[in-house]
Amino acid sequence: MTSALRAPEVLSPAGNLEKLKTAVAYGADAVYMSGKSFGLRTFSDNFTHEEMEEGVEYAHSHGVKCYCTVNVMAHEDDIAHLDEEILFLSKIGMDALIVSDAGIFRKIRKLTPDMEIHISTQASVTNSEGCMFWYEMGAKRIVLARELTLEEIRSLRAKLPMDLELECFVHGAMCVSYSGRCLLSNYFTGRSANSGSCAQPCRWGYYVVEEKRPDELLPVSEDERGTYIFNSKDMCMIEHIPELVTSGITSFKIEGRIKGAFYAASVTKAYREAVDLYMKDPAHYEEDPRWKALLERTVHREFATGFYYDRPGENAQIFPDKTYHRPAFVVGMVTGYDEERGCAIVSQRNKMYKGDTLHVLMPEGYCEPIVAEEMWDEKGNPIESTPHAEMTYYLKVEKPLPAYSFLSRDGDKDEGIFASGEKPAQTRS
Repeated sequence: MTSALRAPEVLSPAGNLEKLKTAVAYGADAVYMSGKSFGLRTFSDNFTHEEMEEGVEYAHSHGVKCYCTVNVMAHEDDIAHLDEEILFLSKIGMDALIVSDAGIFRKIRKLTPDMEIHISTQASVTNSEGCMFWYEMGAKRIVLARELTLEEIRSLRAKLPMDLELECFVHGAMCVSYSGRCLLSNYFTGRSANSGSCAQPCRWGYYVVEEKRPDELLPVSEDERGTYIFNSKDMCMIEHIPELVTSGITSFKIEGRIKGAFYAASVTKAYREAVDLYMKDPAHYEEDPRWKALLERTVHREFATGFYYDRPGENAQIFPDKTYHRPAFVVGMVTGYDEERGCAIVSQRNKMYKGDTLHVLMPEGYCEPIVAEEMWDEKGNPIESTPHAEMTYYLKVEKPLPAYSFLSRDGDKDEGIFASGEKPAQTRS
């Protein structure tokens, strides 16, 4: 079944309340989050019940939807403690629950029959019959397996009812295992990936060992650190917006709940602007090179297009900086503006110095880099640097900077690339 072209939803990750508010500020149509249990991101900060209620209220006040992951591979103990969580999520107005386990699905249908349910990528749905099974059970949306090509997605869309929504990942970390269903972490560390505690062993270096010579490690790559045969590239589809929109995908999902607010801001901004520009005038759409530049400044591995155009093999990833491209070095987030002083009020994220040249990421628009010529602490004392974690400081600026603007400088090779809160990516959501 086909229909007129419609704007896809930009769906952003919200690992905590700050990231949720950041995604909202940068134009997300919806955010996805998790409570402290039942989601596949235990390394994300995640939300307490109080934070989740505040987050849902905040998002709804800005016209943004909220989806909550309840997508663990549930054991009997999980099921026994699930009722209270489902009822709470319904009570606070969660717009949809993301589910992979049939038992959890059944629980939700019984306890909150009006709750919208999205089928997680963990369910590995790859065909129209699988989509229809869940649709007939009452699912509103299918988060398709990452292993589908664009041509396969077009074929699925044509065979499905238009009120069944299709969600696909368009940006972020990929996984060596089928739709993220991996046992490596549990095998090596006892931490179950399918319960949300992945240790990311697919990112480790490996050597080959011949069984009769166990003490001889045989490298299968020229890289002296070993080989990265399991290590996947990061997905980036910013250069393929027209193909994604015309394929009939309902929601463009951005991976990255354990990454920082700067990542959420950068990626949401890029895809928001790209979708809006294409929908405004598809015939004259042209990519803005600033979008790719934004994405390059986030923590990421080499970018690729996942399975959308082919079926990638085991591509070794060899980078000079521990397999991650060096991102922007985030030094602060603007929380307000002091009109009397002509200063941005900034919450420190990393140490910066007077005289630093800073890039500015804003929710709307762009501006040239600025120089930190004058700074003061909270008491109004002039300062030469910002040494204290999350200290508030005042930065003299020529023009007001809106709240949720990020200040960054080009990263130095020896600086810790995750100091800004940007963490290595995991792959389930």
